[in-house]
Amino acid sequence: MAFAKPLNKENLIEVDNVSLKYHQPSEKIGSLKEFFVRLVRGKLRYKEFWVLNNINLQVKKGESLALIGLNGSGKTTLLKTIAGILEPTKGQIRIGGNIAPLINLGAGFDYESTAKENVFLNGAILGYSKKQMKEKYDSIVEFAELQDKMNIPIKNFSSGMLARLGFAIAVDVEPDILLVDEILSVGDVPFKQKCMKKIQELLSRGTTMIFVSHSMNQVTSLCKKTLWIKDNQMYRYGDSKEVVEEYLEFCKNQGQKVGN
Repeated sequence: MAFAKPLNKENLIEVDNVSLKYHQPSEKIGSLKEFFVRLVRGKLRYKEFWVLNNINLQVKKGESLALIGLNGSGKTTLLKTIAGILEPTKGQIRIGGNIAPLINLGAGFDYESTAKENVFLNGAILGYSKKQMKEKYDSIVEFAELQDKMNIPIKNFSSGMLARLGFAIAVDVEPDILLVDEILSVGDVPFKQKCMKKIQELLSRGTTMIFVSHSMNQVTSLCKKTLWIKDNQMYRYGDSKEVVEEYLEFCKNQGQKVGN
């Protein structure tokens, strides 16, 4: 990823003219063997399509920004690009702090290892020493409410339990930037409320957040600004209540259901 110019001191995230192109085989391939045979013979044909198109964005320290849009519009792809999971085909991204991504449920976990072992693994991924994670361990377990499950391999965890563990680790290390993708759509209602309260605490202490959700109530509760992505490009950006109101009207006219 290129870093041609320095980050503006007022911003924590800068996305400059970012586009991302995917390649998809133009014909259905039945097996991995067939794929390699076609590749060697030079008979593999692709269709190109842009999943992000000319995205420009600046997020200041302490700001909370929501990304909304229909499924397939590019919200999660943009979040993954900011997290460094995907590299843009064009453009640049500049980051001014450490990131805790809550994007793919269970991403970064070793499913054969116990929940306890995964706490230290995830801490290492986020740049924390074993000593630091030992100091944080009790509070992580308490927040996740998994006291009697920490010695169980997480391959036996439900999606709600994985969400609890992943969220508890991410928020306990108090990152500069929190990237959240639908993590509050799983789990029971009391824990969702607990997560919302914790996010609000982090925001009040200066954490910067980019939040992807289909729940417009969560969007307007947590984020002052909202970017509506439509057809893989920026469509509307501004005050969350105004953008959400327009988006809800659009969804109503399209016959699309939107979460509360």
